[in-house]
Amino acid sequence: MDRRALRERPDGPNGSATGGGAEYTGRYVVLFDPGNHESGINALRSSADIAPVERIRGSAEPASVAELLERPDVSVFFEDLAAAVVEVRPEKRHALVTTAEAEPSIIAAEPERLVHASPITAPHQAPTDFFPAYRSDEQVVARQSQAEAAAVQGPAWDEQNVTWGLQAIRAHLSAMTGRGVKIAVLDTGVDTDHPDLVGRVDETVSFVPGETVEDLHGHGTHCIGTAAGPANPGQKPRYGVATEARILAAKVLDNTGHGPDGQILAGLAWAIDHGARVISMSLGAPVQPGELFPQTYELVAQRALDRGVVIVAAAGNSSRRPGVIRPVERPANCPSILAVASLDKAMQMAASSCGGVNGNGGEVDVAAPGKFIISAAPGGGHAVMSGTSMATPHVAGVLAMLIQAHPNDSAADLKARLLATALPLTQPGSDVGAGLVQAP
Repeated sequence: MDRRALRERPDGPNGSATGGGAEYTGRYVVLFDPGNHESGINALRSSADIAPVERIRGSAEPASVAELLERPDVSVFFEDLAAAVVEVRPEKRHALVTTAEAEPSIIAAEPERLVHASPITAPHQAPTDFFPAYRSDEQVVARQSQAEAAAVQGPAWDEQNVTWGLQAIRAHLSAMTGRGVKIAVLDTGVDTDHPDLVGRVDETVSFVPGETVEDLHGHGTHCIGTAAGPANPGQKPRYGVATEARILAAKVLDNTGHGPDGQILAGLAWAIDHGARVISMSLGAPVQPGELFPQTYELVAQRALDRGVVIVAAAGNSSRRPGVIRPVERPANCPSILAVASLDKAMQMAASSCGGVNGNGGEVDVAAPGKFIISAAPGGGHAVMSGTSMATPHVAGVLAMLIQAHPNDSAADLKARLLATALPLTQPGSDVGAGLVQAP
């Protein structure tokens, strides 16, 4: 069964239909009490007749994990996260929801969303109220030459040697390089043969059935290049923030930019198990005003923080400023995940960058360069992309530099330090959070 072909709308955890244009797989993501997950699993077996549970750890063979996530006859339990992707028959979904509400060992149960990558709406197109459930965020504005990128409105940044983004966050002036710090990028994979990245990628994994980690989409390679590209790329300008960080590349979206929540959870478990200190996720799902953050991602992020791992995610690109400002998307709207907004060369908000419409975690935490960003592209060259996707790896790279500078800091301390050292901007905090991220 091809999960990507499903377009179901199961009842939400409160029994009401979930909407907002979201797409679902028909499965549920269930988060358990780590110390008592067996009680929850047994309760779901008894009441909802869930499919047999296969238990996996972050060190499990990726191909087998991808295969299990694709099978309709098993439920997959991630032991490291105490979370499961549960297969349940349609007539038993209500029983699953009511059991989750009543069983103390079950913390959350939410419909599994389908993840999408979709291109940015072109400037001449009218805004739409429908947005796909997930995407690897606002992607290629234009694969322009560097000369074309330099001609956009804004300060006349000289990008001959260093990209404007690195100059704005002062990464090129820092003595810190993120040496030895592992940054995991959960995205569409990586071009493992890119000359700028050869020798920089410690480990790769694909949780996409039937696909290797090779990035035929371009989004993942671009984000990895921004976070941890080399100090001296084969072709100028320098575009990488943490030039001596180590890269963990997890493919959780396929070559067309699709994939369910289960693949993201698999990537998170793998990244934590393999020693990531920073996890960068340039993907998001639009939410409605007043909508709460997803409990599953929030509690996974809390558990990651306890293990010294900071997660950053794109705030999203659902807005059409100045007239329409959409809420920070999920999972960036989780309180324990840093939500990153996008700035242009004039230090103004990108028109599509989401804002802090919702409270209780739905705020923007920090801003970073995201418009017309030069970075690595599959095939060995460079590409120019825009969006909060491009802003997010700037922040991931700065976190790696902070870890090198302050190796004894906890993950919570690192987050606090990152926000305290941001450069205040003139825009409201609801748009830019603490301000423009700055390298140590």
